[in-house]
Amino acid sequence: MATLQHLLDMPWMRTLLGVLALLALAWLAGQLVRRILLRVVSSVTRRTAWQWDDALFKRRTFLWLARMVPMLIVKYGIKAVPGVPAGVESVVSGIVLSLIALFAVMAANAALSALEDLYVATPRGRERSIKGYVQLGKILVWMVGAIIIIACLIGSSPLSLLAGLGAISAVLLLIFKDTILSVVASVQLGSNDMLRVGDWISMPDDGADGFVIDVALHTVKVQNWDKTVSTIPTWHLISQSYRNWRGMYESGGRRICRAINIDVTSVRFLAGDEIDHLRQFRLLGDYFARKQKEVGEWNEALGEQGKLAVNQRRLSNLGSLRAYMQAYIDAHPQINHDMLCAVRQLEPGAAGIPLQIYCYTSVTDFVPHENVQSDIFDHLLAILPEFGLRLYQQPTGYDMQAGLAHVGDRQAESRSPSSPGQ
Repeated sequence: MATLQHLLDMPWMRTLLGVLALLALAWLAGQLVRRILLRVVSSVTRRTAWQWDDALFKRRTFLWLARMVPMLIVKYGIKAVPGVPAGVESVVSGIVLSLIALFAVMAANAALSALEDLYVATPRGRERSIKGYVQLGKILVWMVGAIIIIACLIGSSPLSLLAGLGAISAVLLLIFKDTILSVVASVQLGSNDMLRVGDWISMPDDGADGFVIDVALHTVKVQNWDKTVSTIPTWHLISQSYRNWRGMYESGGRRICRAINIDVTSVRFLAGDEIDHLRQFRLLGDYFARKQKEVGEWNEALGEQGKLAVNQRRLSNLGSLRAYMQAYIDAHPQINHDMLCAVRQLEPGAAGIPLQIYCYTSVTDFVPHENVQSDIFDHLLAILPEFGLRLYQQPTGYDMQAGLAHVGDRQAESRSPSSPGQ
């Protein structure tokens, strides 16, 4: 007991015991805050109808704030420890303040993440991302926090550090060049509603063609059709051109712009029996009634010259096909008739005469749109012989084989004894 009393009378022992008691008190306070206060907060957040407290608790904002309590006890309790030198007290105070500033920065960043979660859960948040702004806010918080932490560690004023940063502003601009460009790009993209998560964009220069899955401060991620992901710097979206297909989905129509090429040698005027046959088509009845009346009035106006076939205006199989194609898409139930629907003849070329369909399907998803487009052209290609027309096609091996076989048959007939030449 005398030895213990002697040790307790020593100044360094009282200092050591005071430090241990202070650390124990700080640890106990931290445990109480984490186990009791956080449980109370968790129970309250579950029972309230508000969403913001749940988001803050999920992002551990209250946990980072709770970690500041032990630091505050050490900060103000170190003064009560006997025998602590003023220099040690100043160092400990600086370290504790820097840790408090660090926990405050982490809590602020967690609050910003919670704010983003709340925004994403809204209908507008599913279309327009604020992730870039949140990341910018976190960067600013870290910059301010770093200045405060350094000031606490060196025992200086944060304002004096800010004054010193002006001398190295050029270096900072060089270091944060991409960040500054990304901030400007994020503001322009957001304010002008140029890009949303879920938009289909095409950017050939960066090899991107697919749906936007993430819009951050520095990068935009695009999932391409082959399931690869292209990462594009945000500022590229305002310095380079790209195509956004969002308007197609919002308009309720996806374009069909495709042509069938007609063999020029199959184009001719229709005979009377052919017109009677085509008049049986439900889609062409009104067309032939109107055109025959129009052509008859035209030819009668020519007088005697109108009696000659060479001077007459007649109906062609190509024009009748074009009218049928127009009537077919006008009656199709999966074509958006509030938008442009037209069939036009393009300039003839080496691949025949193109008849182009220009219209919009009422379905915008890829597979249903392609199915509608394929069904339309399947029908039109199959009905060409009804108009006496042929589809233009480059000669194939089958064509060569059929041609040679026909020549062989003609030669065999010419050599047979029963041929007229014998």
